[in-house]
Amino acid sequence: MPEANTQHLCEAVREKLKKAAQRLEQFLNEYALPQLMEEQDEETARFYKGFLTDLRHLLVYSEANDERLGVLLRRANFDKDAAEKALYHVYHDCVNSYFYPKNESYSEDGRYAYTGQDAIRFRKKPVRPARDVVLDVSKIFEDLRDELTYYESDYLTQRRMQRSGS
Repeated sequence: MPEANTQHLCEAVREKLKKAAQRLEQFLNEYALPQLMEEQDEETARFYKGFLTDLRHLLVYSEANDERLGVLLRRANFDKDAAEKALYHVYHDCVNSYFYPKNESYSEDGRYAYTGQDAIRFRKKPVRPARDVVLDVSKIFEDLRDELTYYESDYLTQRRMQRSGS
């Protein structure tokens, strides 16, 4: 990819990460475990503890990668190699954390992706605000996944080939 395209992609990705981080932070600042738990049973508590942990990780990854891209974009000379590495990390950290949350409180069901329905399925029916925050950032992470798929596989392959050829 030409350097100018990589730079524009970094700018676009950074804006998307900012939007996602703002929405996640807003939710996490407003809601804690007691506000989310309508039912007071052990299973519900485990579900929401895992859910909140996953959202906190996603927020941290989004903010850290937003900052990494910001540093790259503020440099006098754009470093394409560092940018490609940063984009790989956005995919690896943020996109994977969204679509494969460690605590599996939700998951993507690809059968719904092309039906116009939400492809995100929750392990336990969440309260409305919890459901909304995941679905609100869904489009952002879908776009990031589509834009950065190259960096998930081809980037690493290219780097391995460069190391073995050197």
